Amino acid sequence: MTTLFSAAEVQTAAGQLGDSVLVDDGRVAAVGSRQELVAQADIEHHHEGATIIPGLRDAHIHPVGYAAALTGVTLDAITDLAGMGGVLRDAAAPLPAGAPLIVIRFDDQAVVEGRLPTRIDIDEAVADRPTLVHRYCGHIAIANTPALAAAGVDATTPDPQGGSLDRDPDGTPTGVLRETAIDLVTAFIKDAAGPQPQQVLDALSRLAGLGITSIGGMLGLGDGPWSSLGDEVDTMVSISDDLPITVHALVIARTADALIEARHRIDAAGTRLRWAGLKLFADGSLGGHTAAMHAPFTDAPNEIGTMRLTDSDLDLAGIALDEGGMVAIHAIGDRANGAVLDAFTTLIGNSAPPDRLRLEHASVLTPTDIDRIGALGIIASVQPAFLGSEASWLGARVGEDRLAYSYPFASLQAAGANLAAGSDSPVESPDPFAGMALARDRAGLTPEESLDAASALGIFTDGGAVALAEPAPLAIGSPADLVVVDRNPVRATPDELRDAAVLTTIVHGVEVPVDRTQPVWVS
Repeated sequence: MTTLFSAAEVQTAAGQLGDSVLVDDGRVAAVGSRQELVAQADIEHHHEGATIIPGLRDAHIHPVGYAAALTGVTLDAITDLAGMGGVLRDAAAPLPAGAPLIVIRFDDQAVVEGRLPTRIDIDEAVADRPTLVHRYCGHIAIANTPALAAAGVDATTPDPQGGSLDRDPDGTPTGVLRETAIDLVTAFIKDAAGPQPQQVLDALSRLAGLGITSIGGMLGLGDGPWSSLGDEVDTMVSISDDLPITVHALVIARTADALIEARHRIDAAGTRLRWAGLKLFADGSLGGHTAAMHAPFTDAPNEIGTMRLTDSDLDLAGIALDEGGMVAIHAIGDRANGAVLDAFTTLIGNSAPPDRLRLEHASVLTPTDIDRIGALGIIASVQPAFLGSEASWLGARVGEDRLAYSYPFASLQAAGANLAAGSDSPVESPDPFAGMALARDRAGLTPEESLDAASALGIFTDGGAVALAEPAPLAIGSPADLVVVDRNPVRATPDELRDAAVLTTIVHGVEVPVDRTQPVWVS
């Protein structure tokens, strides 16, 4: 059956393309005027006064983590450590005796104490069970005394490679675990309930309600800091036949065997789930002072962050490329970004296609590295939403000089970089229209790095398609992924974009049913 989707206009990053999209067998057959195309359609879906845009891509999101944020215990609403204690007590009350408790999204910038809690703070609320509180960035967690004891972590425990434990003057761990040190505890907290498969499906449907038609899904294998979520590849495979959107899986693997085994599981699943490659980490976060910097943080003059990239990571990257996948490496600090670009230069010298190399976040760069990104032809996968949550403290953390090269979207674009956008949810809200707005107004930070309205749309459409190895959006023969929205995102102001309403989302030519009464974010 041939279907015509028509509205007031069809808007892409490249301009307006008439007012209608003709779809045949799930693919774009034509884009143009309704007057010329309606006779070819068996059925028409007309949306008076609305705008059709290409399907929106979130190039970097943690889908199981997003579901956990919607269904689990979060600390978004607290304003002080006493409030944290209340949430912990309430969450622990219905659990079986001794069952572990894991909560997420603590923000030390949002509590009046202005600091991370310690094991003692958590013990005061919950001392009868292992408890772990994750900072919202995911790169720091705080364990209480029972959790440390269950893991055998004490003053004699050395800092692991790529991580560290905060300690009292006598060497006793305070409970604050940074980067890979989180794994020391999560390895022993395995029975906390993560989101169920149906809850993950519900979360993906909510993404569709935001106009998102495909994602770069970061999936863990049941180890690492988020082991409580279980084997996320297994979860996605179990629901692959029912996925409402396309999921391109970037697997967080530590060994070649684990990566290849995950690929085989994904390859055998439904067509909406695709193995895309490997996800690695070069450093941590700005909020947690674990991003790897060339010079110390302005507000922490003894701290330059944590470099996590190793030679074995680069060996694993080569295997992922040999398997036909992409390599996506998390890099926040300028030192980490430079190290990843060095690695990508080596991989390209060994015949790696640049468009299969993704620099995730590219948060703080040097002018030289901005130019290198463009010259190498790699993908810069950026998250405009970070600007919204970091605006109040970013300048103090990196200083005026580095602030000028933090989230430098316009400079990256001018250098010829391939820009793609995502949310990194559950770190941030997955709302792509809010992301477009922040790419334009930047929450007031360094406005010279703003993108224009068409480019802001483009990083969530055309750029996202490149980052996910998808065909060009709305090109003839491409999957018919499109969104009907109540306003034109190119003509709308940033504030108007934040109020945009998606009327319907079409994936492969079929409208996705969405329960719009359900919240899409936790705050």
